[in-house]
Amino acid sequence: MDKNGTETFNSILEYISPELSKKLWKVPDYIKKNAEEIRLRKEKPLMIFGGGTEYFLMNEGSVSKKEKGALITTHEDLVRTFQLISRYSVYAFEEEMRSGFITLKGGHRVGIAGKTVYGIKGIESIRDISSLNMRIGREKKGISDNIMKFIIIPPDSIFNTLIVSPPQCGKTTLLRDMIRNISNGMKEYDFRGLKVGLVDERSEIGGVYNGVAQNDLGIRTDILDGCLKSDGITILIRAMSPQVVATDELGDYKDINAVHEALKAGVKLISTVHGKDIEDLLSKKSLSWIIEEKIFERIIFLDNSKGVGTVRDIVEGYSFNSVLNREKY
Repeated sequence: MDKNGTETFNSILEYISPELSKKLWKVPDYIKKNAEEIRLRKEKPLMIFGGGTEYFLMNEGSVSKKEKGALITTHEDLVRTFQLISRYSVYAFEEEMRSGFITLKGGHRVGIAGKTVYGIKGIESIRDISSLNMRIGREKKGISDNIMKFIIIPPDSIFNTLIVSPPQCGKTTLLRDMIRNISNGMKEYDFRGLKVGLVDERSEIGGVYNGVAQNDLGIRTDILDGCLKSDGITILIRAMSPQVVATDELGDYKDINAVHEALKAGVKLISTVHGKDIEDLLSKKSLSWIIEEKIFERIIFLDNSKGVGTVRDIVEGYSFNSVLNREKY
């Protein structure tokens, strides 16, 4: 068991060029524990991001919040790292690269930036790699346990739920754990597990690698990996008869139309969206539809005021009154 999070950090180092990974092994454990990203940019300092703080890697393996003396990522570092990520077969990962990332064993993802090559069908590949963002996948089981009582309707239903947060405030991590609880059931609440259909468009939730989810999403969850939400929701409803459909990051009108199709089929929904508060959501045209229509019966707001994934409030979708603070008082 990875008790302090350092093993999770170390597991991604096998995909980084040996010259860099030797120094990254020396990074202090307190940094490894909270690290979320390792960023490699051509001829720029190597940076580690975690817990809301950026660190520069020094030549001897220490870290600093200041750029002076930082280790510079070379062209050779990027080439060698990309070879390890793609297992020396770029063609095997061309489909993933069209989406701008590659998923690694363990659920880690590598974001890719460089020269975008277009063809008849759109983006064909990314060449002349200039940046690699090693996003460290961290599964945190149990983080949703205390809020599930606001989401489930025993014995066999849930409220349509929307998780709202700014970037990197833990909404995907929370969604993942909520899916696990909904899928497995919760005896303490006399709640039976439900069939969950997950549309994992960005491969962030399940972290599917070679057809196997690297994260625990429960025993009743079916995953459409790398599929557009607008397509995936319809496919799941037709093929897998889910009781709950889960997605990450609702955005355009196609996503919203797919949500309406799910509602027509009597399926419950759980999803996420970027935002700060109700006013922020209402200011976005596509999202204002579903907020004003009261589709989501529970809205969870996250921030990082007390650390990543802080549940700031849970409100009713009908009245926007807090159900979290109601219980506190």
